[in-house]
Amino acid sequence: MELILVRDGATCIWCARPFRGQAVPTTDHLVPRVKGGPSWIENEVAACRGCNRLRGHTSPVDWLAECQRHGWAPDAERVVKVLRELEAAIAVRGGQRRARAYVERQLRRLAKL
Repeated sequence: MELILVRDGATCIWCARPFRGQAVPTTDHLVPRVKGGPSWIENEVAACRGCNRLRGHTSPVDWLAECQRHGWAPDAERVVKVLRELEAAIAVRGGQRRARAYVERQLRRLAKL
């Protein structure tokens, strides 16, 4: 978790709340594990407990839209950055067939926004 907070900062990627008090940081898999997402740091982002729980297995693009509907300030640039880092990690490490396709779809959808 500490490496993720250093990389991403001490705010929730989805609601932008700083991590203190009730906003407890958790590790959220950007590509959900049920969608083939690996437990690699390149696939993990810092999210408050509430956002992580509410998001469940929702795709990053769909969850960004949901956060915006709630009036939150999700960090779409950070989402793109982490997805690109994951894409690069998969290219180097190999495997992750399901996650690779998922990442490509998410990046295509984000490019249209």
